[in-house]
Amino acid sequence: MTTVYKAEDPALPFRAAQSAKVSVNGVSIPAAAISREVQHHTAATPLQAWKEATRSLALRELILQEARRLEIEPEPETDEEGRRETDDEALIRQLIEREVKTPTADTESCRRYYECNRARFRSPDIFEAAHILIAAHQNDVEAFVAARTLADQLIEILSVRPELFGQFAETYSTCTSAKTGGNLGQISRGDTTPGFEAALFKLVPGEMTREPVATPYGLHIIRLDRRIEGGVLPFEMVEKRIAAYLSERSRRQATAQYLACLAATAELEGVDFLTPTDVRVY
Repeated sequence: MTTVYKAEDPALPFRAAQSAKVSVNGVSIPAAAISREVQHHTAATPLQAWKEATRSLALRELILQEARRLEIEPEPETDEEGRRETDDEALIRQLIEREVKTPTADTESCRRYYECNRARFRSPDIFEAAHILIAAHQNDVEAFVAARTLADQLIEILSVRPELFGQFAETYSTCTSAKTGGNLGQISRGDTTPGFEAALFKLVPGEMTREPVATPYGLHIIRLDRRIEGGVLPFEMVEKRIAAYLSERSRRQATAQYLACLAATAELEGVDFLTPTDVRVY
């Protein structure tokens, strides 16, 4: 006799989570509230999104309970755009400001971080380049083939008479830079499409691409005129930025630890135990 095992319905864990009771120190968090919160959490599965939403509301409730226990009176602030905090938002902010104290990063700490991460404080390479764009969409086979033929012809001529680049740009390029002979001015990493950038970075000053470069905009003939190498910025120029980063990092770590301690002493039902890696700062 063959025994047939029925696979578990993959939706069962999610339905179980939806129906589970959730409470923080005896205060219930309704499923309807969790359902509304889910939209603010991106996750690989609906179950994971539900768990994150549940944890988020549980943490919020936990913070508000502690703020009320400490008898903190809400003092809402208004931001630069005129948006005013709700009383709950003010209580959360005020509790964190009162209970979480972090030191300001000193010069020695900043200098140490700078020396260990010098590559992060390097000014970008700058490229002065020009191009000729023959517009064509790759899905339009006929137009793309015609554009490729024209681009190949222009490259063949320019390889012999490079001084015609500006004239060809004005005549054939569909980019607005055609008015200036194809000149793109100064560009750096991230300013152009990945394909254009990859081809540009392989060139040496004065060199032109030997093959048309395809991008979503069409086919490009690219010429590199000048490359200005970036360099590591001096510590004095980035010290304030480093100090702000280190202080913010310390604040987040301290906040996470504080909230984890609150969660560890709370009576939680239907929600995962909150650890420093779980908590989200509001």
